[in-house]
Order: sequence, then structure tokens, then C-alpha cells
Amino acid sequence: MNLVWQLEQVQVRFGRRVALAPLTLQIHAGESVALVGANGSGKSTLLRLLHGVFLPSAGVITTGVGIAQAMVFQHPFMLRTSALNNVALALWLRGHRWRQAKNLAALALARVGLQAQSVQSARTLSGGQQQKLALARAWAQGPQVLLLDEPTASLDPHAKREVEQLMGDFMADARAEPLTMVFASHNLGQVKRLATRVIYLEQGRVLADLPVDEFFDVDVLRAASPAAHLFVKGERI
Repeated sequence: MNLVWQLEQVQVRFGRRVALAPLTLQIHAGESVALVGANGSGKSTLLRLLHGVFLPSAGVITTGVGIAQAMVFQHPFMLRTSALNNVALALWLRGHRWRQAKNLAALALARVGLQAQSVQSARTLSGGQQQKLALARAWAQGPQVLLLDEPTASLDPHAKREVEQLMGDFMADARAEPLTMVFASHNLGQVKRLATRVIYLEQGRVLADLPVDEFFDVDVLRAASPAAHLFVKGERI
């Protein structure tokens, strides 16, 4: 498989606080990697590091050449304009002509089921609709890598199912060129359904990195990482 990222002894510090301890890992094209762990474990820091929001304090990150990526944040920022324009402006800033950007934005809204809300102010949409709009904005850019930070947190059960369905559909639709997805989640059921690999973090350290079936195998996980085993049992929060 083609390499998307290679991290070698990468560390992130904010002043004296170590947000990510030195870690070494690889992520390959077509993987769906779930980041799990308690609040403050380093999941969001790792996602932002991969997205280039900041540079590592130490170590080396190697990224595959010419890989396009997009990120959906837990609380996506919505511009004070229509849902259609929120997508179209992102495309226009990437070099599309305005008419083409609006056409592509309309297709993206239809893809996530928001065509009826295209002229509605994005800031008046429900939480679930805003998260779907953020997915449309990311999907419209044709990324090879999609990063998502707690994409269904704070959503009602129906909205969670819709967003999760879209995530699964994006992976399934990427036939010609595999989509790589890295997402943080507290929902272990969602992790089971969507991930091919699970990375468990605690206090900025990677304590488990396993294929999804092994991560949810009690005996395998207990042997690989007692801390991750306790987390899955709900005894470590």
C-alpha cells in the first residue's frame, strides 16, 4: 500500500506540556484509522499535526507526494452566508471559477442530502446539518485523505446515524483511488463499524495500535495493552 504518512519519533509540546510523546507510526492509503482515548489523550493534537496545523516539536513527518487532504472539525466554522456559498467559497479559494464552484457545491450538497437547505443560512442549520455541510465542504474538494475530529459528538442519535452513514459511503465510493480516513471517536460502536485499525492514546502516548478485529478481541487487547483493555471495558476514563 502507498504511504500517506510516516512519523518518526514525533513529539508535540506546548510550552512545558507534552501533548504527544515521541511516537513512530505509518498510515497507508485506504486505511480507516480510529483514534480513541479519553479527553486530553492527544487525539485532536495528532489529527491537527497530520493536517499541518502546526509542526512537530521534534521528530520527522514524511507525507506522500501530492496527497490532497481535508479536515472536518468537531465544531466546524460556518460562514455567515448560505449553505451553498459555504461550500462554493472553499472551492473558489482553491482556484475554481465562481460558476464552477457553485455547480460543484450544489453537487456536494446533494451528495449529503442538503439540497433543500442550499439557500438557508449555514448558521441557522441544526447541529447535524452543519456537520453534514462540513462533510460536503470537505468532500467537494476531492480529498484523498479525510481527517475528522469527533464528527458525531453532541449530535442526536438520528444525526449521528446520518453522519456515520456518509463517512462509510465516502470510503465505499472511493474505488478508483482509495480514500484514507483518520477519525477521532468516543463511540466504540462507530469505531467497530467504520475503522480498519484502531490507535489508543493515553496522555499523549500510543499504548495500542491494532487491526480493528484484534482491538475488540478481549484476549488480544488485554495482552497488547492492559490500559486499552480497561478503556474498552469502561473502567478507564
